[in-house]
Amino acid sequence: MIKGGGGAFLREKIVASVARRFVVIGDSAKQVAKLGKFPLPLEVIPLAQMLIANRIQMLGAKVALRRSADGNAYVTDEGHHILDCTFGEIDDAPALAQKLRAIPGVVEHGLFIGMAEMALVGRDGDVVRLRR
Repeated sequence: MIKGGGGAFLREKIVASVARRFVVIGDSAKQVAKLGKFPLPLEVIPLAQMLIANRIQMLGAKVALRRSADGNAYVTDEGHHILDCTFGEIDDAPALAQKLRAIPGVVEHGLFIGMAEMALVGRDGDVVRLRR
């Protein structure tokens, strides 16, 4: 699996949904055997961020509001905030995705389940192709 980054999941998933092919590109530092090594980002509506943070904590995760360099909440192009959620190892990513989607105010999450047909991973000066 390749761990994503950034915070424009809504836009990325919209573009991916209309693309003929979806290929992930990353370096080997983002490749993990099991998700959870890095925090899972959630794009959330600011009004609901406290409710969402509480619900995510009830699922067993530690939650932190992503902040910009100036210390203010990081704001996406759509005016949303990002919560970085540390779940530890994620055994069932599809089930977690469903739980997250069911929380009012969650706009999108950083789980791109079943979307990519291939990943291109940079490793030691080479590119490794990973297919589903």
